[in-house]
Amino acid sequence: MKMLVTGANGQLGREICKLLGENAIATDLDALDITKPIEFSGACDGIINCAAYTNVDGAETDEENAYRLNVLGAQNLTEFAKKRNIPLVHVSTDYVFDGTANTPYTESDAVCPTSVYGKTKEAGEQAVRQYEKHFIVRTAWLYSAHGKNFVKTIMKAAREKGELKVVADQIGCPTNAKDLAKQILKLVQTREYGTYHCTGSGMCSWYDFAKAITEFAEISCIVNPCKTGEFPTKASRPAYSVLDNSKAEKVIGFRMPDWQDSLKTFLLTELKEG
Repeated sequence: MKMLVTGANGQLGREICKLLGENAIATDLDALDITKPIEFSGACDGIINCAAYTNVDGAETDEENAYRLNVLGAQNLTEFAKKRNIPLVHVSTDYVFDGTANTPYTESDAVCPTSVYGKTKEAGEQAVRQYEKHFIVRTAWLYSAHGKNFVKTIMKAAREKGELKVVADQIGCPTNAKDLAKQILKLVQTREYGTYHCTGSGMCSWYDFAKAITEFAEISCIVNPCKTGEFPTKASRPAYSVLDNSKAEKVIGFRMPDWQDSLKTFLLTELKEG
């Protein structure tokens, strides 16, 4: 299948394009501005939308651009997919939930975003649902060898400082972008349209995640737990954003790797390969 991949220079977009090889039509904002009606004349069998405004704190003061990318972009891609009668995969986020739950969120749970970022991503989901042939894939805590992410930030800080304080009262699911890319490509082949959750298996706090990163990377660093209030941010973060992956697992017949196992593999191979 020839797939039009938006946001192809991002963490997930790069991994998807690698897996697709010659079947990837890689585009980013400079080549295809999704905030405007889509003008693409080439042949494609589907769209995977990895493009997004992902600066969570920045969105609080830059709502217009967050809306343009996360909502208007989703609307334009949906209209284009309708015209072509091809499936659309739209990547979304755990931030559509308010984080007040204490059990993993399922796809049928009510959304209640508390940040501008979360609200624009939820509005983007609504736009995509206006077209039957859609997949909405919610993920969380994404990392890869490319771009900025928590794993690379912690490794750099740990080497430079030797001691860190990391939030221990936010719980979620670290997700390797390569694992997510594989899951998305399996999902799009099923034609079982709808909303799906897809993250690394298991759960942890940012503190647990940071401890595992320094341990697996063999970086000598003291990691201390702290509370969210000690690091105030412009945008609120969900305290609990664990997503239930069971729906995707049943449809695809494949379980996402445990987050710790995937992190070890990433640090040993993917990060070095770059």
